[in-house]
Amino acid sequence: MNVKFAAVCRFFLLGLGFLISSQSVAEVADYACGSITNPEGPYDYRLGGTRLKQVEGNHLSPDVINLVKGGQTGSVGADLDFVLRYFPNHHVALFSMLRLGEKEKRSTPTGAKYSVECYFKRALMFRGDDGVVRTIYASYLYKAGNKTEALNQLNQAIQLGEDSPNANYNMGLIYFDLKDYDKALSFAHRAYGSGFPLPGLRDKLKKAGKWQEAVARSNGGSGRVVSPEN
Repeated sequence: MNVKFAAVCRFFLLGLGFLISSQSVAEVADYACGSITNPEGPYDYRLGGTRLKQVEGNHLSPDVINLVKGGQTGSVGADLDFVLRYFPNHHVALFSMLRLGEKEKRSTPTGAKYSVECYFKRALMFRGDDGVVRTIYASYLYKAGNKTEALNQLNQAIQLGEDSPNANYNMGLIYFDLKDYDKALSFAHRAYGSGFPLPGLRDKLKKAGKWQEAVARSNGGSGRVVSPEN
């Protein structure tokens, strides 16, 4: 079940990309996001277990993930809140909460106890070493216009080992927007070299006259494909 939900999360991340939103980011103080203590738990989503299956079974149905209708609580926001109180770093629940806020155009979605940004802060207070959480948080920040902090979160995610095609693609998009085309191209090659399917970054670089195909360069006989900047 955990692997299945992780795959769903990555699918949504790939499909959504970094589309710009009109929502603005407000600095949210940690004290405003409540304590992460819970009558039971909280638990690390990455560790799985029986309790995770129980919580997901009751509160994270496909209808909840797709923001169609609530599960046991009857409210999508309340069900996602329940999951995130027991598993603050639950990747799919966090991404669904982000999407619910966008859908409703509300910083605190209906049924949720906290703002969308608070759920990310709570997740990072609980497990700051979760690179996937930082990648999803970067998506929220980027769409809200906070590119500098989005870049910071992605850099930390990559340092934590989340060196995924999605993270590299999004890094490239941010560097493109910052007009650092060399770095944008380098991250584009890393993303596409790992099989990233969306052409948006490549198209942006081509339109700006900055795209170059990756070139094969001698690397001790490895035949590795590298970008011209590496």
